[in-house]
Amino acid sequence: MADPIPATAAPLDAASARKVYVETYGCQMNVADTEVVTAILTRAGYGCVGTPEEADVILINTCAVREKAEERVIGRAAQLSGLRAHKPDLTIGILGCMAQHLAASLPKRAPFVDLVMGPDSYQRLPDILAQTSNEALLDVRLSRVENYVGIDGVRKSGTNAWVTIIRGCDKFCTFCIVPYVRGRERSLDPSEMLRQVTQSASEGFKEVTLLGQTVNSYRFLQTDFADLLRAVAAVDGIERVRFTSPYPKDFTDRAIEAIADLPEVCPALHLPVQSGSETQLERMQRGYSVTEYRDLVARLRTAVPDLSLSTDIIVGFCGESDQDFRRTLELMEEMRFDSAYMFKYSERSGTAAHRKLADDVPEELKRERLREIIDLQEQISLEVNQQWLGKSVQILVEGNSKRKTEEGSPNRFGRSAHGKVVVFPEQAEANSMRSVLVDRATSHTLYGSAADA
Repeated sequence: MADPIPATAAPLDAASARKVYVETYGCQMNVADTEVVTAILTRAGYGCVGTPEEADVILINTCAVREKAEERVIGRAAQLSGLRAHKPDLTIGILGCMAQHLAASLPKRAPFVDLVMGPDSYQRLPDILAQTSNEALLDVRLSRVENYVGIDGVRKSGTNAWVTIIRGCDKFCTFCIVPYVRGRERSLDPSEMLRQVTQSASEGFKEVTLLGQTVNSYRFLQTDFADLLRAVAAVDGIERVRFTSPYPKDFTDRAIEAIADLPEVCPALHLPVQSGSETQLERMQRGYSVTEYRDLVARLRTAVPDLSLSTDIIVGFCGESDQDFRRTLELMEEMRFDSAYMFKYSERSGTAAHRKLADDVPEELKRERLREIIDLQEQISLEVNQQWLGKSVQILVEGNSKRKTEEGSPNRFGRSAHGKVVVFPEQAEANSMRSVLVDRATSHTLYGSAADA
């Protein structure tokens, strides 16, 4: 789970306005949802603040994908409840996927929480916050229609704008809780998407990332994902288009053709595989085989020869044998992913795997297998990144790097179209394009000097 991300501070409408602080855990979908929550509360007269100490209302927007996230969020909520010593009327709420998943148990596990709301309930937040109760207020109804149409998220200044194009998921992979906490797939009207992208461009964003649990499953009437990519790429002011995360079996030839045709669409793709074992993919109910995944990557790399490819991998899933695990290592060697998000399986209550499959791989073996794939991927990532040495890359500058120069002044960093983090010492304005000559590479970062300084 990612570190918490506070919502952007916004000026208060009045000195008496209630102040809200939103802390976000999890994926980009959660970040986008926090932007929506902030917009809804701002419309209702709330002012957003940058620290919990300033707030009258603290909301924690959560992720339910991994079990450790639950304990971390509940611990954080308990810590924040200590602020009531100085502010007894402080309201604390838990939002999002974890709230949906644990609605029945949260009031008992976290009695200091005042409200629990699922990801389809945010429009009702102002009304809920206006209520008082001696018990936690719950609203976790899932919706087949709620898409937050007409709400422009309050985005922090930067280079990239998140735009959700499809909510929910219909895949029901056995290990995954998402369909149960985010509901069924529903695509947003393309006219609404283009309005949001155009609005983002008018605010100065040069890059947009289209979001969805299965983003390439998008379809609204006669408009499919390929059509939407072409329309978004044509929006004036948008120089880069990214999307995450596509589902392998839902990739069409038309979508691949659009990616290859459109210079605005970045040649970087996150394509989850989860396992290199046919047996494991069947147990996971992924809906594709290793052979089909391999063929899809071949088609993508033929259409986009310099494609940067990342993935998700789970080790230690139910019944994983040594042979299953070796198949994953072999696929990693073959695919040579630029990077990967790697996890050991953590059983989630409510999933099909929890109900039907035994979590029978010993924890120590899971840790050993995770360490092995991490070590392999680190080596592959280093070798892939070293291929950029001596090359000039165009980056979109994001700001100061955490690492300073030898002289102690801040480095700048940005990302290339291939999604590579690039660090360089010269000063450059955020949200500007710069060309950087790469002279050093690690498994995670490229380093160089600005070629156009």
